[in-house]
Amino acid sequence: MLTSIGYVLLLGLGLGALARLVRLPPLVGMLAAGILLGPCVLNLLSPELLDISADLRQLALIIILARAGLSLEIDDLRRAGRPAVLMCFVPASFEVLGMVVLAPRLLGVSVLDAAIMGAVVGAVSPAVIVPRMLRLMEEGYGVKKGIPQMILAGASVDDVFVIVLFTSFTSMAQGGSFSPAALVGVPVSIVLGAALGLAVGFLLARFFETLHMRDSVKVVILLALAFLLVALEDAVEAYVPFSGLLAVLGMGLGLRRWRLPVAQRLTAKFGKLWVWAEVMLFVLVGAEVDLGYAAAAGLAAVVTVLGVLCFRALGVLLCVAGSKLTKKERLFAVLAYLPKATVQAAIGGVPLAMGLACGQVVLTVAVIAILVTAPLGALAIDASYKRLLERTGE
Repeated sequence: MLTSIGYVLLLGLGLGALARLVRLPPLVGMLAAGILLGPCVLNLLSPELLDISADLRQLALIIILARAGLSLEIDDLRRAGRPAVLMCFVPASFEVLGMVVLAPRLLGVSVLDAAIMGAVVGAVSPAVIVPRMLRLMEEGYGVKKGIPQMILAGASVDDVFVIVLFTSFTSMAQGGSFSPAALVGVPVSIVLGAALGLAVGFLLARFFETLHMRDSVKVVILLALAFLLVALEDAVEAYVPFSGLLAVLGMGLGLRRWRLPVAQRLTAKFGKLWVWAEVMLFVLVGAEVDLGYAAAAGLAAVVTVLGVLCFRALGVLLCVAGSKLTKKERLFAVLAYLPKATVQAAIGGVPLAMGLACGQVVLTVAVIAILVTAPLGALAIDASYKRLLERTGE
């Protein structure tokens, strides 16, 4: 396994740097490294590493969400207001609707299979979006109107909503029925996750105020608590809906709210952790990509993915309608909500593993969504934010 990790880090960093040289987002090179190293091409990754790939990807997500929480100001989220709330579920709902409209005609699947496909494809990628929104906040672009904060918060909650839809639709496909209770559980999951995270952040702030220790030790404590919060989601899922990843975000928010100097120092520490976590995340996502499925899907799958992105764009525009954002800023919100990667890699193969008839086509469309939208969305954000957003102080 150590040999495989060495390959992942070296080739991921190397191709990431090469992508940057040709003015592409580094994650494009990292995804390419994963495809090369994965089972479809060179097959150099050990089965042991692939077996824990999902856990390593989740670890990387925890690091970036903890960093996001430590960087976010609650007052900024309040300023974002109604659009920030709507961004949590409206664009994903529009994308699922778009898949239900387009997939039966373009891919020949049933309406229920299309709904499952829409739930897989509908989630944006926090791993692509969050680091970019943090960079915008650091550089001061769009901060005055709370644009990166709005997108960051929406992308973090969006996944919870989509995964609940996915669970309900797959249950129906297995002979169960759609559960309205599951949808009711979405706001409960969000509120409980955020509330517990804020409470833990408050207790951490008091703890760090009482006991003085090195910042490196504080990072270890923060990570350990983040792991426990995510594990708690699995432990209580049969009894009460709860979002562990939102709790991680809330914990960072709480620590920043009640112990700002510590949060600022830990943000820098987590930024360093993200250097290797980013490589592991996107290379392992790339390793999940099956080029055979992607090639077999052909043009129809690509057209379907691009078509549902148009529905998502309409959803984003509806969220920001009536806000104080300019046309350029609204266009940026649309572009920032394009990338998909981590959720699609995590659940794209689940219908196939469940034995559903739509399993292979769902996995194929998930792969296409990663290959098309992760590079396209990341490139669109990186190339446009300086032109479309105002910089604080200008």
